[in-house]
Amino acid sequence: MTAHSAPKNITLIGVGLIGGSFVLDLKHKGLVGAVTGIDLDRSNLDRALERKVIDRAFDHICAEAVGGADLVMVATPVATLPAVCAELAPLLDGHTVITDVGSTKQSAIDAFRQYLPQQLPRCIAAHPIAGSDRSGALAAQFGLFQNKKLIICPHGAEDSDGLRLVESLWQAVGAQTFRMSAREHDAVFAAVSHLPHLLAYAYVHQIATHPDGGVYFDFAASGFRDFTRIASSHPAIWADICLANKHSLLALLDGQQQQLAALKTMLDKGDAAALYRYFEEAKQARDDWAALQ
Repeated sequence: MTAHSAPKNITLIGVGLIGGSFVLDLKHKGLVGAVTGIDLDRSNLDRALERKVIDRAFDHICAEAVGGADLVMVATPVATLPAVCAELAPLLDGHTVITDVGSTKQSAIDAFRQYLPQQLPRCIAAHPIAGSDRSGALAAQFGLFQNKKLIICPHGAEDSDGLRLVESLWQAVGAQTFRMSAREHDAVFAAVSHLPHLLAYAYVHQIATHPDGGVYFDFAASGFRDFTRIASSHPAIWADICLANKHSLLALLDGQQQQLAALKTMLDKGDAAALYRYFEEAKQARDDWAALQ
């Protein structure tokens, strides 16, 4: 993408790690003119202005904030997307491309279809595979998406120019772009992202509510820290994600319970050989994956 073909104006709804890092990189590369930020948290907007993540700030969606935007990126929790789309519908210019960054894509496309039917050809469902347990404008950073994956989930009615714009912007900030159906996307990320968060939350909750939990925490070290890092992720964001993708997660939780039951049986029987094989198979699978990263 060249500066000549770059969007003059981007409106970012939800000024945090993902959207903030995206526009920071675009600014650094000279690929956006001005960025308008919309966020309910005024102090977060002030921090975004101070760091020059955004150039203008609004604490609500309005014509002044959205009108004239070449791209509107919605980077709010997935459960808020329907309401955001409903507010945007009467305000969008005919040329504006709308995209999101949520980690559930069937719910995103449903929101686009229901609340932005006239703008549907310019609605592009996307999901960057990057992040951390930090949130807000202060979490925004340069280079977050370098060599990370970006999934676009076509809904079948996309305008080719809008699709190319979103794809090229993500490629410009270093992402490797892929396309897959929303159904496949949600099944994949339930397995490799959403379920791990559920398990981390469940494990920390188990320790925290145990009568001896305080002692356990006193002696927790690197293994505990590594396994539980994602339990520090924002609860509201992950509650929304899990509910939006609950059908995939319910099936995976059934499978996880079967795995735990198998481990319980091995322990109960004192079956060292079975435990070794189980651990060895898991270690090999994880090592094979790590070698490709």
